[in-house]
Amino acid sequence: MEIRKEKALRRMRGLRLAAGLVALGLTLAACGSKSDSGSGGTTTGGGTSQAAAKLKIGLAYDIGGRGDQSFNDSAARGLDKAKSEFGIDIKELEAAAGETDAQKEDRLRQLAEGGYNTVIAVGFAYATALEKTAKDFPEVKFAIIDSADPAADNVANLTFAEQEGSFLVGVAAALKSKTGNVGFIGGVNVPLIQKFEVGFAAGVKAVKADATVQVKYLTQPPDFTGFNDPAKGETAAKGMFDAGADIVYAAAGGSGNGVFKTAKANGKFGIGVDSDQYNLPALADVKDVIITSMIKEVDVAVYDFITSVKDGKFAKGEKVYDLKAGGIDYATSGGKIDDIKSKIDEYKAKITSGEIKVPSTK
Repeated sequence: MEIRKEKALRRMRGLRLAAGLVALGLTLAACGSKSDSGSGGTTTGGGTSQAAAKLKIGLAYDIGGRGDQSFNDSAARGLDKAKSEFGIDIKELEAAAGETDAQKEDRLRQLAEGGYNTVIAVGFAYATALEKTAKDFPEVKFAIIDSADPAADNVANLTFAEQEGSFLVGVAAALKSKTGNVGFIGGVNVPLIQKFEVGFAAGVKAVKADATVQVKYLTQPPDFTGFNDPAKGETAAKGMFDAGADIVYAAAGGSGNGVFKTAKANGKFGIGVDSDQYNLPALADVKDVIITSMIKEVDVAVYDFITSVKDGKFAKGEKVYDLKAGGIDYATSGGKIDDIKSKIDEYKAKITSGEIKVPSTK
């Protein structure tokens, strides 16, 4: 009897020891898992993919937000694609007209503090706010569209060679204009939008050196309402058409909708920006006046960035989406430039080969 009791006690001790070792192993594994997931992307000091963790994406829009039929909507398409393919949690926050940098900072902090481990700031206007926020949330991966600033280990700067695409639609405008007089409308007079203007004018002049290029900016910083004021776009375009222009290129976000409306009312034409605006349902009633659009693949940049974080390949610093990389292009929807496409593509080839260097500053 005593022998059987002793054997039973030994078995119980063995089971308790095994259970203890299993528990210890699970504890060590859990600690190791926490250490790996906190170390981030590959170019910021190594670490493993965030795919093992729950990826949560926060996106802060620029003025106009989702539904602007232009810049913000392009970002939204990239976000929607990532959500559909990866099943990620997302949160979107809108900007308000006339807001301060402090308000932009609050928006980014709201996302970071809310557990969104990947945050995208749509637009250069977030640069100052992001510099402060990124420092306070080093474990969060940030991206900013259209700004090389701030430079930080946890910030990816996604920029574009807008001047190259604008050059191509400038070529189209010069080839299609019957008056030799075209216009450029910028939403806000800032260096980013000046890239569109300079590239467009260079494209026009490359085809027709004596062409007239009218230029108008809707607002001056710090007033950024020029990106979402169709009425201002209408007034500016009407002035240009009255002064002899027959085609106007608008790099003005939602304000461009007013340009198209005026073009239709006056029997003139417009050139879209950021998205292939001819194909946007909300612009169906004016699409016949849109001869082409300068396509800026913001959706591709947003999707690429989210994918990189998911795969543990986050890369800090600037990534430029240019014509050669497929980040910039022009649209042919509607068939209005089919007869000149081969000529535009000649210029496109010269840009991608480096034969033509498109200016980006005045």
